[in-house]
Amino acid sequence: MKRNYQLVFLSAFLLWFAWPPIPFSSPILLIALVPILLATENIIGAQAKKKGKLIFRTAFLCFFAWNTASIYWVFNSLDSAMPTWVAALISLIPFGLGAVLMTFAFWLYYRLRLITSKVWSYAGLICFWIGYEYLHQSWDLAFPWMNLGNGFAATHQLVQWYEYTGVYGGTLWVLLSNILFFEIWQALKAGTLKMNKTRLILPTIILVTLPVLISLFIYFTHTEKSNPANIVVVQPNIDPYKKFGSMPPSEQINRLIHLSDSVGQSNTEYFIWPETAISQGTEEKTFREDESFKTIQNFLNEYKNANLISGIESFSIYDSAATVTARYNKNSGIYFDVFNAAVSIENSGTLQFYHKSKLVPGVEQTPFSNALSFLKPAFAAFGGATGSYGKQDEPSVFYSQSGIGSAPVICYESIWGEYVADYIKKDAQFIAIITNDGWWGNTSGKDQHLHYAKLRAIETRRWVARSANTGISAFINQRGDIVQRSKWWVQGALKQDINLNEELSFYVRFGDYIARGGSIGSGVFALILIIALLKKRKF
Repeated sequence: MKRNYQLVFLSAFLLWFAWPPIPFSSPILLIALVPILLATENIIGAQAKKKGKLIFRTAFLCFFAWNTASIYWVFNSLDSAMPTWVAALISLIPFGLGAVLMTFAFWLYYRLRLITSKVWSYAGLICFWIGYEYLHQSWDLAFPWMNLGNGFAATHQLVQWYEYTGVYGGTLWVLLSNILFFEIWQALKAGTLKMNKTRLILPTIILVTLPVLISLFIYFTHTEKSNPANIVVVQPNIDPYKKFGSMPPSEQINRLIHLSDSVGQSNTEYFIWPETAISQGTEEKTFREDESFKTIQNFLNEYKNANLISGIESFSIYDSAATVTARYNKNSGIYFDVFNAAVSIENSGTLQFYHKSKLVPGVEQTPFSNALSFLKPAFAAFGGATGSYGKQDEPSVFYSQSGIGSAPVICYESIWGEYVADYIKKDAQFIAIITNDGWWGNTSGKDQHLHYAKLRAIETRRWVARSANTGISAFINQRGDIVQRSKWWVQGALKQDINLNEELSFYVRFGDYIARGGSIGSGVFALILIIALLKKRKF
């Protein structure tokens, strides 16, 4: 058992070491699961009782250690005044739940090994893992941060083919490579490697090197069509714990305008401000009467072609419970929705709103709100509200006065490849990510979030203009290169002539087809396990 635990923590270490933002280490992902596969094989071959429990325990230790080491920064975002039990409950979503789902994929692989061949068991493992990842980006407890394909974000030159597969192509690559390397190790130990050169070594060499060669070819030959637009992104560097009370909203707006003016030019098409840059609660129907709007209009009058995309804390009032997220105010007798939103403002006075759709579980929405309504007080301690934020179900594109389509992506939404691709289908020509990464402090969280944006640029072949309240703001080109970036905890503004693109990549057209196929496969293998279990009980 001691040997197995050493293998478990070796896998956890390799997975962590390969994860962003550590540079140049991502290829280690191609062998990082070999030790946990060895530990699983040791348990299968051992003379021991309750092997299923042993496999579940060892796999969970591996994945919990990896998740915790990679996303420890989640703790930084928790309110220090929050009760310990509430912080622990919310932390279970990124740390514990993801690890449990990964563990189930390995446990189900073990169950398949008992009733079928190794090859079919490996196919089941791949499907179960991809199925878990797809589930974890689709349900109310979604947190797809640790999808294996995201691990190549810091070495984006190796995965240019994501424009065809999305990040699930990376997940498939990692799983297949680890299985082949594991088989090579097993053959080496058994002294049969020479007899299996054609079956093992050649496919492994092809599987590892061919995607890299294809990616490097795409990277060095990709050329952008010239279709320039001047964009400005602003980083006001306002302490997130002060922006909702200690610092007046008017002062925040003035800082944003001053920074915008410092680099704006006559042909600037877009100024982009970060998430919740307009921080006071604003009713959307009456926003034109707001002082913030009037101040912004005066600023935009100096830039005749310019539009402003800004994060905004907004709300809408209803006469009845018009939406499932609507809250009720007993004193006024009204229903209302609160939104983490983006607004597009023109100097003509035209307004467009987008309501964040991918809400953070426990922070911006109550997961499974009907079934778990009793937990609302606990979630309120973190999010400051007794109900979920309102949202819209589909992305919507902002259009400028000159017809440029932009994708307003708010913070957490930028880790959903297919969702961002939906903007592109609706004619977005570049991606505008607005975020507030200051909650996490100066940790790897802010760097991981930045690197993940590179994958969205590759998948869609669109420039990314990223505005962060407290860093890191950046411009990312269509190959995923960071062309400009700000420093952490430094206010400033960046300007860049980007190339707009109207072409649709293969991934944009077909989305997460690998994930859907893997999910179907996981359902088939699960059915096989259920049938086998029923037969065992019957006979």
